[in-house]
Formats: sequence, structure tokens, C-alpha cells
Amino acid sequence: MNDLINRFEGLLNQGQDNALLRLSLGQAYLKEKAFDQAIRHLKQALEFDSEYSAAWKVYAKALATKGDEEAAITAYTQGIAVAEKKGDKQAVKEMQVFLKRLHKNQAQK
Repeated sequence: MNDLINRFEGLLNQGQDNALLRLSLGQAYLKEKAFDQAIRHLKQALEFDSEYSAAWKVYAKALATKGDEEAAITAYTQGIAVAEKKGDKQAVKEMQVFLKRLHKNQAQK
């Protein structure tokens, strides 16, 4: 496990649990290709704040990278709706690009 993950896990063990910490842990685990841990922490980030556009984007990416395209499509769709509601235009654009790629991949199968 890398130092960043160790530090984040240490904060979590000290009781500092919040959406940003869970997002950070999810991103760190995703970078290490530890998909199940990444997804678990990203889901927790969304339980803290279901309108956290960045968490939706990384959560969907983790699902897609793991190979769960259907769940990733659902997550991107939900994330886009959240980002549109919040006026987070950049997140909307990014998630739409990734969603389009997933639909294209599925159409080619």
C-alpha cells in the first residue's frame, strides 16, 4: 500500500470520515488498480453527499475500469443529472464524453 493510502486510512481510523476523505481514498485505490476498495470508498463518499459531482465521476470511472460497464453507465447517467442540477458544466461535459465511449464500446460488441 502506498504512503498516501496509509495516511488517508490513518485519518479514517482516527474518526475523520467525510465525503472528501472517501473520494481521496477512492482515487488513491483506483490509481493502484485496487478496484473493489476504490468502489467501496467512492460509494461511501456518495452516501455522505449524493450531489458530489466529482465523486460520481470517479465512481463511474472505477466501475468502468473494473469492467462493470452497465453499472458505470448508470453511475455516469446519475452523475450527469447531479452535475446539471448543480450547474457543474465541466463535470457534465467530462462525464458525457466517458458515457458516450461506453455506449460506443457496447455497440461494437
